[in-house]
Amino acid sequence: MAKFIIFSCNFPLIFLLSSFYFLTLQPISSSSLKSLNNNPNFDSEIALFGDAEPVDAGSYVNITRPSVSSAGLLLRQKPFKFLDANLSSPTSFSTEFTFSMTPGSGDGLLLVLAPKDFGSTFSGKGPFGLNGENRFLGIEFDTEMNGNVNDLNANHIGVDVGSFVSLTVGNVSSLNLELNSGEKLKSWIDYVASSKRLEIRLSKLGEPRPYNPITAYGIDLLGMWKNEDVYVGISSSNSNGNSSQISSVYSWSFRLRNIPNSMHSLPVNPRGYLDEHGEHLSVHKRRVCPLTVLAGMIFVTGCGALVAFMVLFLWAIIISRHTVFPAEFPVKPVDFRYEKINVVVEKDADSVKK
Repeated sequence: MAKFIIFSCNFPLIFLLSSFYFLTLQPISSSSLKSLNNNPNFDSEIALFGDAEPVDAGSYVNITRPSVSSAGLLLRQKPFKFLDANLSSPTSFSTEFTFSMTPGSGDGLLLVLAPKDFGSTFSGKGPFGLNGENRFLGIEFDTEMNGNVNDLNANHIGVDVGSFVSLTVGNVSSLNLELNSGEKLKSWIDYVASSKRLEIRLSKLGEPRPYNPITAYGIDLLGMWKNEDVYVGISSSNSNGNSSQISSVYSWSFRLRNIPNSMHSLPVNPRGYLDEHGEHLSVHKRRVCPLTVLAGMIFVTGCGALVAFMVLFLWAIIISRHTVFPAEFPVKPVDFRYEKINVVVEKDADSVKK
């Protein structure tokens, strides 16, 4: 009887502990994202996992906390395929997001694509919480220097495929920017399936989209994943022993594009295409560079001078061929005949007599 009483008394406590345990295993689902649904800076299908949580009434998201072993994930729950039977050409994508990272050490930020719902298995362990995942494409905004994975410095962007050994690296310091300065930065990432080219751009928030990417990499994502469902997310973590970095995301949009194979052009802003619901998105006009205008004027002036020179040159050749010079005749000696004339002067007779 005593044993039954003890069990009865502890049953509510056991139930509460069990409920808390199972809740901690669940991701931060759509109920936590209700405040983000009214935020036009985020797509509606984004879910939060791990330590990621809305801040300031859902105006932005903190992915990590300033503590060791903190990890969080923003996941786009709607997958896509690079090979879609309903489309005539492979799928391309464009994405842009605004973020910041506080000073201090940390793993940084990672845009990740993988052929499975890695949010449901997000453990928060290992770099970026992707422990055990080896079929992914990652664009890493790294704030740590690790020579074992081809890090250039503690301020770079790397492209990772299947591991965190960067296959190509872009030096953020060359842009006079610092990833973990706390300043808001904006990144554009474009993939064109027809040219199999991935391009990454970065600038301060409020500045125009850079014309040249900070780094680019050739990769065939259609060959990697074919018609598999692909998920995309933004992850961050503090996996080392003295991590204290807070990674925040203020906006994120992801757009799919279908470009015919016959068309090859530079990737543009994802908001300049039709979205998945067929609504036209605004296109940001590119600012005119004064140096470009000056170079164009110099080029036109040079072409004009060259054309004028060629016209004058051809004109001179044509004129020289049709010029008529007066004919020259040989000079012959002319004979003149001289005659001797005798003049006789007769005097008047009267004057002689006198």
